[in-house]
Amino acid sequence: MEPAECTDCGQKRGDLCRHDPKTTAICFDDVSVNFGGVQVLDSVTARIPRGGCTCIVGPNGAGKTTLLMTLLGKISHSGAVRIGSTPDGRAARVGYVPQRLAFDRGMPLTVMEFLAMGSQRRPLWLGISSDIRERATRLLEMVGAGALARRRVGALSGGELQRVLLALAFQQDPDLLILDEPAAGVDFRGGQIFCELLENLRAEHGFTQVMVTHDLGLAASHATYAILLNGRVIAEGNPTVTLNPENLTRAFGTHMGGAVIGPLSHSCGCEGTGAGNA
Repeated sequence: MEPAECTDCGQKRGDLCRHDPKTTAICFDDVSVNFGGVQVLDSVTARIPRGGCTCIVGPNGAGKTTLLMTLLGKISHSGAVRIGSTPDGRAARVGYVPQRLAFDRGMPLTVMEFLAMGSQRRPLWLGISSDIRERATRLLEMVGAGALARRRVGALSGGELQRVLLALAFQQDPDLLILDEPAAGVDFRGGQIFCELLENLRAEHGFTQVMVTHDLGLAASHATYAILLNGRVIAEGNPTVTLNPENLTRAFGTHMGGAVIGPLSHSCGCEGTGAGNA
């Protein structure tokens, strides 16, 4: 019997189909966003493979965060954003780590209280239940922030706050972990350490990681898949192929055309996919 065709793209199910939930966690189909007459995203079509780390890469103003907001359902758009169900058939749980958090740094709120706010219904002044306290402690220890529990949130450094926000995202026990510029506000070494932590957590828990960045070095070092974006998809695929000089010139301009981000071949033979005609 012939494999059934995908009703979304017409490909045979036996072929590589970007809508196949076994291999694809998220699929963007012809997604466009217009703000006040300004076209921010123009017919974005791309896939995010299941289980890896996908970096959405592009210059400032390329629409990277806007694409994340369509995924999170925060802004209206045309086209379709499809989040595949998990292998056991349930809806995927999503955790989100924002680029920055707007809050009053003078507020006398501890890290433990901050985490409890996301899962406790009763007012904090009545105390934190032992179950919630124990779980928050485990999450902080998991992200290497166990010593921060009694610190005021407003007194944290950028890197410390980043880890607390990661612990908060893990309260959802996410199947998809979405991060917006995780290296912003921390030094180079801090960004590398944070990404190494994410790699270890992904290996342990098996979630799919989606990360927005304009840092090409970070993408080359940690991504298993890359989407190069500047209003529309320039290319997508294996980072060592996708982030080649020709594609970088198209995304960032001629000043980036000479950058070589690692070798332009991959031992498994996979290739990036140019999308200039998409």
